Amino acid sequence: MQVAVVGLGAVGTRAARQLASTPEVSKVFLVDLSQNRVAEVADSLGSKAAARAVEDPLEDVAVAVLASHGSAQVERARRLVAAGVNTVTTTDSVADVRDLLDLDPEAQARGVNLAIGATFSPGLTCVLARLAADQLETVDEIHVARTGTAGPACARQHHRALAGTAIDWRDGGWQRRPAGSGRELNWFPDPIGAADCYRAELPDALLLVPAFRGVGRVTSRLAATRRDRLSSRLPMLRRPHPEAGLGAVRVEVQGRGSDGLRVEVLGAMDRPGVASGAVAAVAAVAVGSGGALRSGSAGLAELVEPKPFLAELARRGVKAARFG
Repeated sequence: MQVAVVGLGAVGTRAARQLASTPEVSKVFLVDLSQNRVAEVADSLGSKAAARAVEDPLEDVAVAVLASHGSAQVERARRLVAAGVNTVTTTDSVADVRDLLDLDPEAQARGVNLAIGATFSPGLTCVLARLAADQLETVDEIHVARTGTAGPACARQHHRALAGTAIDWRDGGWQRRPAGSGRELNWFPDPIGAADCYRAELPDALLLVPAFRGVGRVTSRLAATRRDRLSSRLPMLRRPHPEAGLGAVRVEVQGRGSDGLRVEVLGAMDRPGVASGAVAAVAAVAVGSGGALRSGSAGLAELVEPKPFLAELARRGVKAARFG
């Protein structure tokens, strides 16, 4: 299988490394605006890696992983779907996710997969929600929370998300609330522990609502400090770190089982850049090898079987856990 990785930031570089160590992958083509960065990453990956030009259409690959910044992922994804190329995106922008979901009819017509938001969150959180839901007969509510950032682009998106408009799903309709409101204490896997989380402009509900027909409520929150909330409507006062420290995700699914009302809570803890790269790589292998559950444009909750996906992530060092 030949794979392309477009964008060699914190997530793209990690995804390329994971793919280069995957037996099913014969070649990893690297694409980035910086040729120096391409050469540096290619040297570190060895003989499986090769450079490709930014303008290359990539029609000869089984799957392309898009880890570039901003709306560039949407434009590239649109061209790849039109060319019949399976695609994995890593965006967590609400606007980008909406645009990518709009490509579902074309992707289905061409028989290709467009996996949206294959990162720590969304991405891993979508798979955890599916795993938890599989333990229930009906799903009433899904609540996602996350803390931590990957690289500088992720930190900037985190900053913007706290200044935007949060989107929640409640009783068959969308609710829009100011980001930074709705304080809620959430417990993440150790050593992260408890953190105050707030509404933010996150795309999780856009991906989870179609995957769980009839769900009554879907929310997503972001851990933030008082300073984060106060400074979110100002330009970032200092340059983000090349890569942040530990982060975590938490998914709570409420519903009914054979024994009545039940709550399933799953989570994971890792460096977000490392975990996101692994999720993107595993999703790319699943999509590129024809292992997706359906064609079209969707989040991972609709595209992959949760248990094999999580088992492969665990083999690569990214482990999920159930809260007792």
